[in-house]
Amino acid sequence: MNILLDTSVLIDLLRGRSHRREFIRELLLSGHTFAISALNMAEVYAGMRPNEERQTENFLSGFECFPVTAAIARHGGLIKSEWARKGITLHLADTIIAATAIQESLVLLTDNGKDFPMPEVTML
Repeated sequence: MNILLDTSVLIDLLRGRSHRREFIRELLLSGHTFAISALNMAEVYAGMRPNEERQTENFLSGFECFPVTAAIARHGGLIKSEWARKGITLHLADTIIAATAIQESLVLLTDNGKDFPMPEVTML
């Protein structure tokens, strides 16, 4: 299975939170692959501590990174608009991450399932 790692997961891994590393290690040993979106990368850099730049760069370079293409941007905007009509406000960043998962047939690993109510998004 190809897994898209959400920002909270990336931060846990970067900061060495052992419970997260053990879980990812188990998935890796089971043959799963991991990826990130360019938007997740931007969020990680935005929250990076001053002394973490080299570590962050080395860490993120190990993942396949999916760009925010025109198709993904369009899909993310449409998802946000659709849920807004239902009275549910979603963050544009989350709808773009969801669109990336959908467009690239990735399973999303996140701690924030409430931010991804779309039935098309498969979550782990």
